[in-house]
Amino acid sequence: MLDREEYIEQAYLFRVLAERITAGVAAQEALAAIGQEVLATSKLPMAIDYLVGELKLVGTLSTAMSRLPHYFSAFQTFVMRQAEEEAGRFDIRTALAILEREATYRADQPTPQGLFLYRFECLSRNRLEYTHGLAAVADDVMFDKEWREWIATVGRQVGLVDLADLVYVRSPEYWRREKRDAIASGRAAIGPDREILFGEKEGRIARANRGKDPLFFFAALQRQLGYPPVPRPQPATPSAESPALLARRLERLEMRVKLLEEEAQGGIDLSRFDPKNAERFAPPPEG
Repeated sequence: MLDREEYIEQAYLFRVLAERITAGVAAQEALAAIGQEVLATSKLPMAIDYLVGELKLVGTLSTAMSRLPHYFSAFQTFVMRQAEEEAGRFDIRTALAILEREATYRADQPTPQGLFLYRFECLSRNRLEYTHGLAAVADDVMFDKEWREWIATVGRQVGLVDLADLVYVRSPEYWRREKRDAIASGRAAIGPDREILFGEKEGRIARANRGKDPLFFFAALQRQLGYPPVPRPQPATPSAESPALLARRLERLEMRVKLLEEEAQGGIDLSRFDPKNAERFAPPPEG
């Protein structure tokens, strides 16, 4: 676990980066500026410098995050990698919102139960790959050996057994009802034969949502226990609402028109692209 101030600064990084990408600012420029804004006593400025360098080199953030496992969790890297896949439909703004909300949750008083259920809902709501996704979920210092083994069990049974059932049998509520039924039928009551991972309230909510849509289960946990809600995908912002993006497109169009005119007049003068001739081709000063 990182210090609380690290998670606070991470939440700021993901939130502001999403806002500036939406506004049409290049990711490299946005990260470089955010690196000057975050708390200097945290380790985030050094991580941002590495992210900027990797972004310039290979064009992705997930590769840099994977090389900083002591700072970025495996789940953070997985979410960013899914957002950067060219063939995927997972929007990077949604990915950054997911990472922001998780960092905000971990800066407060996180629990293994809340962290697992939040991450699992992120996978299911955004239709991300369960096999690698759950492996990334389990690869966290907050989960001990029993938790990791149970998450692996969930990975094998997802789609076959409801998550509410898997949570219910790992709660005190299940064994309380088992003991009551055993006494009522004259059988000897037995204690739990597996590690209890969830509380009594989670067990009651899981029992009430057996056989229902898992999203109802998640919503009930968020209402009753204050678990973090998963951000919903945001609709794409029209270009008319992004002046910076529109200006960049106009500049590119003007450059293409000029190149086409030069080619029609006898060829393109490549010397203008030489840095040594920057002063000769610089526009005249105004006035």
